[in-house]
Amino acid sequence: MKTVTIILPAYNEESSFELLKERMGEVLKQNPDYNWEFLLVNDGSSDHTLQQMMRLHREDLHYNYLDLSRNYGKEIAMMAGFDYAKGDAVIVMDADMQHPIDVIPEMLQYWEQGYDDVYATRQDSKESWLKRATSHWYYEVLQSVTKVPIQKDTGDFRLLDRSCVEALKQMRETERNTKGMYSWIGFRKKGIGYKQLERQAGESKWSTRALMHLALNGIMSYTTAPLRLASVLGLIVSFVAFLYLIYIIVITNLYGEPVQGYPTMMVTILFLGGIQLLSLGILGEYVAKIFNEVKGRPGYFLNSYNGERNHVAKN
Repeated sequence: MKTVTIILPAYNEESSFELLKERMGEVLKQNPDYNWEFLLVNDGSSDHTLQQMMRLHREDLHYNYLDLSRNYGKEIAMMAGFDYAKGDAVIVMDADMQHPIDVIPEMLQYWEQGYDDVYATRQDSKESWLKRATSHWYYEVLQSVTKVPIQKDTGDFRLLDRSCVEALKQMRETERNTKGMYSWIGFRKKGIGYKQLERQAGESKWSTRALMHLALNGIMSYTTAPLRLASVLGLIVSFVAFLYLIYIIVITNLYGEPVQGYPTMMVTILFLGGIQLLSLGILGEYVAKIFNEVKGRPGYFLNSYNGERNHVAKN
């Protein structure tokens, strides 16, 4: 009998665990032809999330849990989950249970047909129209600047064959954008639609700042387009400046050196300074990513795996 692991990263989700237990119980009943592992990842929660994980593990050995040494963020929490997942296939879901379990049988069906990555695409979302619009725009921009196909309106909710999981485990960068990694590794993919459920307990942990950081990582992890944009801007500004130089020379020869021109000079200096600072900022973002990666530090440390403290870290 094949084993399927569901990875459930959680950060301060203590109020969601009764619903989580109920939904995972339904998964067991609806899909009896598989062995199931529910791998809970505590991402440095400050509430009673870890205690809830420990309770589920004691009550039902389908549940295993990882306790990270601090809050590393969802991307690293998923990385830890991939490292410890035992399944022939792995499904990634949010612990808040906004991902419906009704699509899991369809995921398994396509997996059995030979698809390695069965990803779920949001057809209806409970998020605000502004968040939906900016998310759609982001995926459009990301697709236009990268060389690999990016699945639009698609998050981490998906089923991955063991071959995909092993590929992702080899990618040890700490500045992670897993959504892009799914596309980068390739393999045979299949998309299915789902309607996102409303959160029934707790609050979203994704702030605007965190979402912007994730979006910036996504663009800079898979394309050098911002660097090229800085080069193109430099060329355009240089060309305009050269044309303006010719204009000044002609005007000076025809009418002499004018006394006026201070506003024009200031606007030109400020514009050129802005372009230079923008270019330096883009370079700085890439240098910062290089700085973080060349340290070669482990992506995370563990307090324990199922309470066993001998599991320290994965390199």
